[in-house]
Amino acid sequence: MIATLGMYDRPEVAHANDALWALIRENLGDGPMRLTRDMPFWDVWQSPDLLLSQTCGLPFRARLHKSVQLVGTPDYGLMGCEPGYYRSAIVARRVSGANLNDLSHLRLAYNERLSQSGWAAFWAHVGAGATLADLVETGGHLASAKAVADGRADIAALDLLTWSMICKFDGFAEQLEVIALTDPTPGLPYITAQGRDAPAIYSAVNAAIAALDSDLKELLHLRSLVAIPADDYLAIPMPPA
Repeated sequence: MIATLGMYDRPEVAHANDALWALIRENLGDGPMRLTRDMPFWDVWQSPDLLLSQTCGLPFRARLHKSVQLVGTPDYGLMGCEPGYYRSAIVARRVSGANLNDLSHLRLAYNERLSQSGWAAFWAHVGAGATLADLVETGGHLASAKAVADGRADIAALDLLTWSMICKFDGFAEQLEVIALTDPTPGLPYITAQGRDAPAIYSAVNAAIAALDSDLKELLHLRSLVAIPADDYLAIPMPPA
C-alpha cells in the first residue's frame, strides 16, 4: 500500500506530516509504516495500491475523477475561504511595480499546466484570452516564487497555503508582494484508489486531525476535514490548454 501527504510536505513540516500519518494509520488499523516520499505524484495517484494521497483539483477533474475516490478535503482556515476551500496569491517583486492591468509585458512563472492554483486560477482571474510576454514553467510553487524573486519571471500564482509557508520559511519572500487574490475554489482533496473503503478512511483522517498535537496542527495549518462533493470540483471550468 502507498500513502503520501506530499502536497505541503516541505522539510520544515515533514515531522508533522509523519505524526499525522501515524495517527491516521492507528485509527485505520492498516497501512504502510511510513509515508512514501520518493515516487512521482502521478504514479502514486494512479496506482491500484493507493491508500491515501492528496491531489489538486485540476488533476482530479481533468483525469483522476473516474479512477479514484474522494476521501475528504482538509480545511486550512485560509483567509477569505469557506472551510475546505483555498485560493491563490498572485505575487510580484516589490520593486517591480508590476500589476495586472497590462499583462502583455509580464512573464508568468507557473508550476505546471495541470495545477489549479498555479495555472487554472490565474487564467480564471485574468481571463482566458489574456496575452502574456512569456511563460516560465518551474515544476513547483516554491520554484515559481524564487523565479519571480530572482527576476526570471514577473508574476506567479501561488497556492495561498504554500505562500504562507514560503513567507514563514524562505527569506527571499521579503522581496515579493501580493498584487491580487483569486476567487476561492475547492481545496486539495485526499483521495484513495477504487475499491477501498473511502468512508472509513475519512473517519480515520478526521479523528487523526482532531487528535494531532496542537503545535503540529498549527504548523500544518490544519483545522478539520470536510466533505466536498465531486460535482463541486467537476463544475470548475477548465483552463486554456
